[in-house]
Amino acid sequence: MDPPALHVDRSLDPRSVTAARLVGTLLTITVSLPSLAGVVIAAVAAPWSNVLKLGLLAGWAVVTVVVAVTSYVWPDARYQRTRYRVDEHGLTIRRGVFWRSETFVPRSRVQHTDVLQGPLQRQFALATLIVHTAGTQDASVSLGGLAYRDALPIRDLLIGGENKDDSV
Repeated sequence: MDPPALHVDRSLDPRSVTAARLVGTLLTITVSLPSLAGVVIAAVAAPWSNVLKLGLLAGWAVVTVVVAVTSYVWPDARYQRTRYRVDEHGLTIRRGVFWRSETFVPRSRVQHTDVLQGPLQRQFALATLIVHTAGTQDASVSLGGLAYRDALPIRDLLIGGENKDDSV
């Protein structure tokens, strides 16, 4: 695998948008269908007026549409506003749609790294890079949405593999 391009701001893999939209769609369906059943049961069983029953159904429809639209729009917004950079000093991640953050992980603080792939990530050849740092037990930084072929060389560079440059 090729070493990562150093000193270049990179975006996540574009396939991460499609994968995240698929997850959002599945979650929307998983939550909205049972809640629809509850709304219908409540509307049939409750001694409410028809206006109140229609209001309950309309409320369900509005919430479902908002969740569906958000699950479609949010992955692209996240993709557009997430950048990372790898260099001989470490890993920098800039992200955030509303609240922006910049995280720098110096190579000297990296304890170990993990490259994870769930079933959906494998289908899209994506991975999540998790960098565990020195410090507290839960000190780690994760970067999801990377191409699997890019995550491995970044991991190797950060843990000081053959790409490590000790002269800096």
